[in-house]
Amino acid sequence: MKAANSEIFENYPVPKALFTLALPMIIGQLIILIYNMADTFFIGRTNNPLMVAGVSLILPVFNITISFAGLFGLGGGTLISRLLGVNKLEDAEKVSAFCFYMSIIIAGLFSLFTYLFMNPILNLLGASSGTLKFASEYTFCVIVIGAVPTILTMTLSNLLRSTGFSKYAGFGMAMGGILNIILDPIFMFVILPQGSEALGAGIATMLSNFVSCIYFLIVLHKLGVKSSLSLSPFKGLPSSKNIKSVFFVGIPSALATFLFDLAYIIIDKLAASYGDTALAAIGIVLKAERLPLNIGIGICMGMMPLAAYNYAAKNFKRMKETVKFSRNVGILTGFIAVILYEIFAYYIMKFFISDSETVRIGTNFLRARCIATPFMFLCFHPLNFFQAVGKGYMALYLAVMRWAVFNIPMLYILNYFFGMYGIVWTQATADILVALISYIHYRNFVKHMS
Repeated sequence: MKAANSEIFENYPVPKALFTLALPMIIGQLIILIYNMADTFFIGRTNNPLMVAGVSLILPVFNITISFAGLFGLGGGTLISRLLGVNKLEDAEKVSAFCFYMSIIIAGLFSLFTYLFMNPILNLLGASSGTLKFASEYTFCVIVIGAVPTILTMTLSNLLRSTGFSKYAGFGMAMGGILNIILDPIFMFVILPQGSEALGAGIATMLSNFVSCIYFLIVLHKLGVKSSLSLSPFKGLPSSKNIKSVFFVGIPSALATFLFDLAYIIIDKLAASYGDTALAAIGIVLKAERLPLNIGIGICMGMMPLAAYNYAAKNFKRMKETVKFSRNVGILTGFIAVILYEIFAYYIMKFFISDSETVRIGTNFLRARCIATPFMFLCFHPLNFFQAVGKGYMALYLAVMRWAVFNIPMLYILNYFFGMYGIVWTQATADILVALISYIHYRNFVKHMS
């Protein structure tokens, strides 16, 4: 048997194949970005920096849910692409069912843990007496209640993408984002009383993820065996080799996201030491800078199943063409973004909040942070490639080099010497070095590949 989308993986010209797989994911990522920024935008309409800062504090906790989704969505998804490359469809079905139920278990445990230790977690992240209430309300909706549908949505999206059904994966994520944008002002300014905007934003996000999760379950049911995926617990467990392979890529992926998350926690803690206005400004910047990065993530999402499939099928020429073309598109996107951010940084900050001091600080932050954009792509692109071909140890090594060796130590060093502006210059300084190291390791891998 052949996988349903084998034509895309094997015969489409590389630009067309990448466009087919990546475009829905780019659109989905952009809408995810919009709905993530929608909460900040609508809360910014209150012109309350404390509320903006409180909701911004949750970004590291939310990123942990992404790491759990990557554990089984990315670890399982890349394995499924490689299994389809060697026509092991039954094994692919077992792996998908295993990843689905493990995602439910780990999401439930994370939800319970967050509920039991919410205040200590938020205090650790830098919540003050003025921001704790808003952060707690938002966390309860998005994480405590919303962890299971959020993690399942991301896992199922990754699994569909791995089999070439990027259209459904992208649409499901985009639908949730659009719904969130619609529900945000309804709950924040119509249903709930003034002062409850953070709670309203949390409810809107939680309901949107529930709807997306239901959509993915319906899609998988309708696709049936065409998707090469299964949610049936009666398929049996995957082989021990395949279970190890899921964790071999999934755990490094989760740890890489955790290290990324840890860096954001440190940024929040360091920014909080300069006051709630600085924290609000950096919170907006960390979301505003995501536009080109989410496009880059969408490009990598299209690259990964294509590279994984052809690596398993030993079509190394097509695999290398895929990597090169996707890398060039990502670099071009990054440099265009730098130009636009430098020109429009003030107006971007003004769009989110009208508080003059927050806008002033945030404008300077954004102009400094955006320099790193093309180099950030050059860091996570080879990392995603190594995940795609099952080399989880290399992906983990690059993540550790990027965050634990360079980025996090530099946050403290540059903050010590240059204050709060040293915090935002860290990303460019670290990622230029890591991009060079990542490319060297990719070239060595391709050179010795047989």
